[in-house]
Amino acid sequence: MINRRIVSYALGRRTYATNARNVINELSSRGLIAQSTSTSLSQVCQNPLTVYCGIDPTASSLHIGNLLPLITLLHFQLHGHRPIALIGGATGFIGDPSGRATERKLLDVSELERNVELISAQVQQFFNVAGEYSEKRRIEAATSPAISPPEVVNNFDWFRNVTLLDFLRSSGKHAKVNTMLTRDSVSSRLNGSQGISFTEFTYQLLQAEDFHYLYKNYGCRLQIGGSDQWGNIISGIDLIRRRRQPLDIETTGDNQSLPSDGESPIPTPFEPESGEDAYGLTIPLLTTPSGEKFGKSAGNAVWLDRNLTSVFDFYQYFMRVPDSMVGSLMAMFTLLPSYRISDVLRRHQSDPSERRAQRTLAAEVTELVHGVDGVRHAEAATRALFDSRSASSDVDADDVVLALEGDPRLVRVTRQDAWGKPLTSLMKAYGNGVTSRAHVERTLKAGGFYLNNVQVTDPRQTLKPEDGRIAVLRMGSTNHLVLAMVGAEGL
Repeated sequence: MINRRIVSYALGRRTYATNARNVINELSSRGLIAQSTSTSLSQVCQNPLTVYCGIDPTASSLHIGNLLPLITLLHFQLHGHRPIALIGGATGFIGDPSGRATERKLLDVSELERNVELISAQVQQFFNVAGEYSEKRRIEAATSPAISPPEVVNNFDWFRNVTLLDFLRSSGKHAKVNTMLTRDSVSSRLNGSQGISFTEFTYQLLQAEDFHYLYKNYGCRLQIGGSDQWGNIISGIDLIRRRRQPLDIETTGDNQSLPSDGESPIPTPFEPESGEDAYGLTIPLLTTPSGEKFGKSAGNAVWLDRNLTSVFDFYQYFMRVPDSMVGSLMAMFTLLPSYRISDVLRRHQSDPSERRAQRTLAAEVTELVHGVDGVRHAEAATRALFDSRSASSDVDADDVVLALEGDPRLVRVTRQDAWGKPLTSLMKAYGNGVTSRAHVERTLKAGGFYLNNVQVTDPRQTLKPEDGRIAVLRMGSTNHLVLAMVGAEGL
């Protein structure tokens, strides 16, 4: 069985100068609000609020797509609210149909348990590192609110002993099937060729029960999520409202006060009256100019776990964003104030080839996730692999190795196996996608073979100790091999 996961940790009594600005205004100015269920949410957030975001453990790591909800939780935390990150140990058994055209593959119990444990620790680590990141960028103010430590909870803890009959009586009785059928996550599947299973059809009821449980037991009144979660969030708000009323007086119809998936905000009957109302807020789902889901690199997710996506590749993903997106991404993915973002963009425009805005964005997000050391490692590897102005002696070899840890381009070799060997032979022996030494020599003759960003013209050139503790061999513009020397004087 999955162990109870309620993790909280002290960030100390750090303060953040936020009194001058409401968190909803802050989020809106940064483009972090797609929809909200009430025009009064800004007013409600004038007082401390408990807010939660759910994360299903469908993989062993979070990815860039999970960052915006976590950053939104961070903003709430820094404005004096109480954040809860909910790990879906129970809902992960079911699978969320939102945003999917096909059924999810069910995870086995052991895999799900492992994912819950890893992601719980990763969320805790995010807030720990993000606390240090925000501490460096805050403006001290004596009247700033104390930061509440976040909690990480697992919904398996309250679902584990619920029987089907219990669930049907407590939650199912309040759910109207005709309303459930109108949710985008359901209707899109019903209109497609794959259809939807009863298992995934009931997912919105489980997420609704999550919101009700946190509302009742934690005083949580606000749920945030991606814009594809709008229907699930509305289901939770509806369940909270209905379970505050006796069943025998529910004669108001299936959909009173509830918007369809495309409506926002909720009409007047959902405006706060008793101070007990629940609210929802969704965050935009980002896409690249080509229409690809943001956070994918060549079709693969960009993970927060450095063992799945190296710190270097994480940094480089943000280095590659187009100019058309870099300004909005700086607002959404960092805590930089608007005047600083405007200044970076202005200086970027003076010489776009320097990619100053992308460098700022990459450094900020990498520090937010991987800390100051992660930025140093990634920048060192970037200079080593791409900057012809940097000699190998100017780059810390340890930083490069740490940035590329787990990356197939990094190969550790002994000095005896590398020094004195022809560069073309080394590229053939250790390079990715190199078919033969002749292949390397043809590239060399065409002017496309480099050692430490210096063109190699002699096919007999060998690797020497003075070439450094790391040697970066490159064929063409993208095929890199980083040889790290190990031994008495190596790494």
